Amino acid sequence: MNPNTWLETASYLWSPLMVATLVGLATLMIWSAFAPARPAAAVRNRLNGYLDRQDTIQDDELRRPFVVRVFGPPLRRLLGLLGALAPRRNVQATEQMLVEAGRPGGLSALDFFGLRLLAMSLMAGAYFLLERNSQTFSLVLRNSLLAGAVGFFAPWVWLRSRARGRQHDISRALPDALDMLTIGVEAGLAFESALLRVGERWHNALTTELRRAVAEMRIGTPRDVALTRMAERCAVPELRSFVAVLIQSSQLGVSIALVLHSQAEEMRIKRRQRAEELARQASVKMVFPLVFLIFPALFVVILGPSVPAIFFWLRQAGGG
Repeated sequence: MNPNTWLETASYLWSPLMVATLVGLATLMIWSAFAPARPAAAVRNRLNGYLDRQDTIQDDELRRPFVVRVFGPPLRRLLGLLGALAPRRNVQATEQMLVEAGRPGGLSALDFFGLRLLAMSLMAGAYFLLERNSQTFSLVLRNSLLAGAVGFFAPWVWLRSRARGRQHDISRALPDALDMLTIGVEAGLAFESALLRVGERWHNALTTELRRAVAEMRIGTPRDVALTRMAERCAVPELRSFVAVLIQSSQLGVSIALVLHSQAEEMRIKRRQRAEELARQASVKMVFPLVFLIFPALFVVILGPSVPAIFFWLRQAGGG
């Protein structure tokens, strides 16, 4: 290579423009190495979504009535203090009943005991204050105790009826849910995805429990454990049987689609048998309104016009 050509090339490489470019690139690399890392687009979107949900939660809280927002927390603390006076042996049974009823109002077992004591005190005190001047003290005291007993047991009756109604709703919705679950699995969906699709299809007590079970699976809970917890929360015999068969089939390696198909058919048969049973009970249930409501009205309409004549002839016969 000609020395002159080499010198010209070197002088070109080390020109001021080339040196400035290299210094700028070095500065950019150093700044990139020591600059704080920026979150990726997915992370930013997730954070923005979380902030939006926080705003939505705050807006929902502000949409609640003013009375609920002001008096709700003190009332909840009062219920907790009153619930602490209840016997501890019934806490577990009450907690299970609240779970079966869908946790109405977010009440815990202690809150529910406090609600019962508060209802008892309010009803007994209200009756005593309203009737203390119109009746004797002993009668007012007795009726106040009865009113307190009604206030104490009324929340339990309401909770039990709510739990039974929720179990009935789950039992009625189970065959249709199993049919759709079977279709989803046979179409190629994973079991969790099919459960989520069923949960998105309807909005009832069963789909709420299915969505909760899928959420537990997604955070790492084993499928068998999540399904067992769902069956325990619902306390529906048909759902417990289905979960037991499903867990056993997964442990033995049986096809889930085949199990779902057989269980769906069995649930449809049980639903038809239940409908036939209720139809047979209808005649027995109609006896009470027939005897005590319909027959007296018929007797009044049919025999009513002849009653005065019957009484007249009876008086004539007695006088003669």
